[in-house]
Amino acid sequence: MIRMLIPLGVFLALLALLIAGLQTSENRKLVQSPLIGKPMPDFSLPGLYDPESTTSRADLLGEPFILNVWGSWCWACRVEHPFVERLGNEAPIALVGFNWKDEREDALAWIDQFGDAWDRHLVDFEGKVAIDLGVYGAPETFLVDHEGVIRHKHIGPIDANVFQDLMRRAMELKAEAES
Repeated sequence: MIRMLIPLGVFLALLALLIAGLQTSENRKLVQSPLIGKPMPDFSLPGLYDPESTTSRADLLGEPFILNVWGSWCWACRVEHPFVERLGNEAPIALVGFNWKDEREDALAWIDQFGDAWDRHLVDFEGKVAIDLGVYGAPETFLVDHEGVIRHKHIGPIDANVFQDLMRRAMELKAEAES
């Protein structure tokens, strides 16, 4: 009889671990970036509209900004886009679009369909800069201060609560840069 209870006990223990893992998976704080508090990696990336122009880390220094990782292939990017548009219109700092592992034509068609909320576009076709940033997947959103230090990272789509948090943090970064 005890031999039959051991597999049942192991099964129940594994089931409990699975349930605990599923309940905590929504807690985004469990997946913190090791780059928080560190300078953004150096990069030089082409623009989406003008592939001949490039933007580097140095070009973004001096003012805080929000870096929003997106792709035309990303279904969650469509879900968050109304909040991204609000950030583009309401945030006191620049909103930089980071188009990741996309085709230029697809990204431009996506923007034509859903709108262009970003102040500037970076394109990482190969995904090498995204690896340096520790991008897990799209969408992800970073807050970077005026010195190029990553101050916050949000993994997943922006919703109403995340929007409010990003706005608060953006205002703090703006005030800090002005002082």
